[in-house]
Amino acid sequence: MKKQIRDPGKLGRPEPRWPAVIALLAIAGLYLSLPERLTPGPSWLLFPVIVILLVPAVVSQRLGQTRLNFVLGILLLAVITSALIWALAHLISGLPGKRETPTELLLSAAALWVSNILLFASWYWRLDAGGPHIRDLRPTHTKGAFLFPQMTVQPDSPLADPGWKPGFVDYLFLAFNTSTAFSPTDTPVLSRWAKLLMMIQSSVSLGTIAILGARAINIL
Repeated sequence: MKKQIRDPGKLGRPEPRWPAVIALLAIAGLYLSLPERLTPGPSWLLFPVIVILLVPAVVSQRLGQTRLNFVLGILLLAVITSALIWALAHLISGLPGKRETPTELLLSAAALWVSNILLFASWYWRLDAGGPHIRDLRPTHTKGAFLFPQMTVQPDSPLADPGWKPGFVDYLFLAFNTSTAFSPTDTPVLSRWAKLLMMIQSSVSLGTIAILGARAINIL
């Protein structure tokens, strides 16, 4: 069988990775603002852990080690997810005893809510359609876990963009809608794994907004 040679000119420019890196560093910064009672160790511990995993992930991507980059990316997100759920669980468990002041409660809830958006935007970006590397190898985005509006435009429409592919901002918008409206709004979800992740994200958002926010306002 003759090996198929890809035409780099038809693939477009590779998707930039820096927005995903900034999102992860922002999560680490938000985690620093949490009281240490809500973290499994010192509040600063997550930052070096993220950096330790992020640096080889970025290097492996630069060197073309896509499999290693994917594994490190999944491990990094799993660690952050565990830390986020830990913090939310301890924050909720401390509500009856009023362990945090109203101000600490509001600030912690806000930090967890924003972190939730950035974290799950990173999950969707990392997993959809095989991840950013696999999406880079395709001339256009026609199949994935999410049905973006650009994927439904007819080819002969003036709104059509034949080379369109989702970037991190598209997944950030999706995660933001999921945390605020508890639904993906304009982007239907097609994959089971994506539905499960959105259920987890909505649950975390519900905990921070409905439970923690309401409790903090009541005791101000």
